[in-house]
Amino acid sequence: MKILDFNSQVFLAPMAGITDRPFRRLAASFGGGNIVSEMVAVNALERKNTKTCRIADVRDEAYPVVVQLVGSDPALFAEAAKTAADLGAHSLDINMGCPVRKIVNNNAGSSLMQTPLLAAKIIEATVAASALKVSVKFRKGWDHEHINAVEIARMCEESGAAYVTVHGRTRSDFYAGKADWDIIAAVKQAVKIPVVANGDVCDADSAAAILRHTGADGLMIGRAALGAPWLIADIDCFLKTGKKPEARSTDVVKEVLLRHVRSLCDYYGERTALQLSRKYVCWYCKGLHDAKRFREQYTKIDGMAEALAAAEAYFDGLKFGATEEKI
Repeated sequence: MKILDFNSQVFLAPMAGITDRPFRRLAASFGGGNIVSEMVAVNALERKNTKTCRIADVRDEAYPVVVQLVGSDPALFAEAAKTAADLGAHSLDINMGCPVRKIVNNNAGSSLMQTPLLAAKIIEATVAASALKVSVKFRKGWDHEHINAVEIARMCEESGAAYVTVHGRTRSDFYAGKADWDIIAAVKQAVKIPVVANGDVCDADSAAAILRHTGADGLMIGRAALGAPWLIADIDCFLKTGKKPEARSTDVVKEVLLRHVRSLCDYYGERTALQLSRKYVCWYCKGLHDAKRFREQYTKIDGMAEALAAAEAYFDGLKFGATEEKI
């Protein structure tokens, strides 16, 4: 099934501090799937903040990138839409789902689900400012006493959104508990625009299940892709062909990790890359033999050459077959 002008039903979720250019390139290198950027703060983009402009600049990426915008000022969203278009965005997504306190305290992210009139103005201003398609990502509701995903979806449709993505948790849930796929199904029944389902998709079986349960047009994968950047392409291939992905060997995981860390070096420089690589190492070796000891060792390393050597030595030291089924 084709959603708008995307060639895949599968989306990589926007994750702050994770779906940067190195991660996007790595995920895209495995094949199919749609790539979404980290969230870009519209107020910082308006100030021409160097770091923010770099995050928004996707002109040298050889695949379409959906650029996600976050904020609370319709006028700034309009300006950000124009800037993002100039910086190579394939389309735009408005963040109305981020649960982080720093974001919601600024009346942005999931806080906008509490102010639908303001949310509508933001969507309308963004749609009017650019020829790019505009989508909206939001949650089940603010909390379990204020579940309004269906109403928000209708508002998004009326305001000009091309499609919506629904995370089946409330803001109060953050990422705990089980995602509510029933609310996503209710949204799908309530609107005519495409709906992308988000929440608890971790493999081919859960991908098929969420589409079957919700009737959604596509799905979005977030945390399950941490330490498994091939997952987006794997599920895209499964949905198109019915062929389930094969487990990656520890040798392959090692090579992907090393490639990821080196790309972080190229983009950020060695000092920052070393700091960032510590979280990725934790994800890539999750469930593997003696991983806790290796993680503790890696966090104490103070040089990139030593870090790369330590990662290579750890994976090379794993006994063949001991952890293959966990990858």
